[in-house]
Amino acid sequence: MTHRIYVHGYDRLESVRLQDQAATLEELLHSDTTYPEGSSVLEAGCGTGAQTIPLARNSPGARIISVDVSADSVAEAKAKADAAGLTNVQFQQADIFALPFAPQSFDHIFVCFVLEHLSRPVEALATLKDLLKPGGTATVIEGDHGSAYFHPDSDEARAAIRCQVELQAAAGGNAQIGRQLYPLLWQAGFDGVRVSPRMVYVDSSRPELVDGFTRRTFTAMIEGVREPAIKAGMVPAELFDTGIRALYRTAEEDGVFCYTFFKALGERRRDVLS
Repeated sequence: MTHRIYVHGYDRLESVRLQDQAATLEELLHSDTTYPEGSSVLEAGCGTGAQTIPLARNSPGARIISVDVSADSVAEAKAKADAAGLTNVQFQQADIFALPFAPQSFDHIFVCFVLEHLSRPVEALATLKDLLKPGGTATVIEGDHGSAYFHPDSDEARAAIRCQVELQAAAGGNAQIGRQLYPLLWQAGFDGVRVSPRMVYVDSSRPELVDGFTRRTFTAMIEGVREPAIKAGMVPAELFDTGIRALYRTAEEDGVFCYTFFKALGERRRDVLS
C-alpha cells in the first residue's frame, strides 16, 4: 500500500482544524458541486470526513463512496457522517493508487486537499480517470500557500509559512499545487479542463472568517509545524514565533488576510473505448 505522508499530523487538534476549515469554506468551495440523483460518486482521500459532510448534503440522491488510506481517518469520517444523519455515503479504507473498483465504475470523482500530499499527483489523477465512465467528471480542489498575502506585511510571517511549504516538499508533497491543477489534469488525460480560483478575503467586517479562517484554519496550520521546522533547523524558534504572532496580528481590527484556493473540473471523453 502506498501511503501518503500527511505533514499536518493526525492528532485531535488537526481534526478540529480541518472541521473548522470545512465549515468556514463550505459556501466558497462546495456550493456549486452537486450530483444528480442516482449518480455514483467516488470521494478519493476523504480524511476525517470534513469535506464529505457538505459533499453528501449537497447531493442527497447521489450514491457516494468515500475512501482514505488511513483506517483511523475512515472510522472518524464514518462517525461524523452518522452523527450528521447522512445515509447516502459509504466509507472504505483504500489506497488511491490501488483502488478496489472496476474501470468505469463511477459517474463522478471528487478530490479535495489530497494531491498536495502525494509525490505522484499525475499518476493518481490518471488512476482515478480510469474509474470514470465516459462523459464522467472529476472535481479537484487544492490550496496554494504561495497565494497568501496580508496586512500588516511581515517577513517573519512569510518565513514561518515557508517552513510549512518546505516540510511538505520534504515529505513528497506540494503546498503550492493549486496553481498547477490545469496542467496536472491535462497531463493525466482529462478533457475540457476548467479551473476556477476561489479567493478568501478576510477583514474585520467578516468576523466569522477572521476567526474561522485566519486564526483557526491558516494560522493554526502554520503554528502546527513549529516543532518539526525548528528541529529541522529551518528557522530559529524566536523568528518562527514572531512570524506566528504576525499572522495572528492580521486578524486584528485593522488586519487583512487573503488566500486562494483552486477548483478544477475535468471530463473523461465520451468516445473512450470500453
